[in-house]
Amino acid sequence: MAAPQIILASSSETRQRLLSAAGLTFAHVAARIDEDAIRASLEADGAKPLDIADLLAEMKARKLAEKHFDALVLGCDQVLDFKGKSWGKPASKDDAIHQLTQLRGQTHHLLSAIVAYHQGEPVWRHVGKARLTMHEFSDEWLASYVIRNWDGIRHSAGCYLLEGEGVRLFSAVDGDYFTILGLPLLPLLGYLRTRGFIVT
Repeated sequence: MAAPQIILASSSETRQRLLSAAGLTFAHVAARIDEDAIRASLEADGAKPLDIADLLAEMKARKLAEKHFDALVLGCDQVLDFKGKSWGKPASKDDAIHQLTQLRGQTHHLLSAIVAYHQGEPVWRHVGKARLTMHEFSDEWLASYVIRNWDGIRHSAGCYLLEGEGVRLFSAVDGDYFTILGLPLLPLLGYLRTRGFIVT
């Protein structure tokens, strides 16, 4: 019996590149959910950042799984956890500067969740966690960094891309690189091996 089609419920070019580089064949479709409203509701109910990331990933997978019943649908979400509060993508350049100013000289965590749906049910889930510490940097450099990199960082929890100039923000990074990029790739590949998508 052939393995079902894989659908990535994400418009993230980084996640698409990671899956392609790993040699996987897949389709990608953006899952349209109101992340801001859902996040605000969960936070109001006292949900922890890890639970928020996991639930948002599941909601994305479930939404597409309703239309693609026989496919293996992968929903992903990344949340920045700073002192127990969850942060998402910046709303504006000023918001990005505000967030990065608060993170300057501090340690935070990135939580990258992935949930797989098949035939209407969640069949696998994983949340990767990485610990990152920013060094001190000037207000002037920060403002110029945001202006130079806005097109990329506006799609990023934490307002940085570690694979680009954003690496200069950090003094220490502890955790899986793929998790930091938004896709816990090694656990996912392990699961796909058990399902017969990958033969090694």
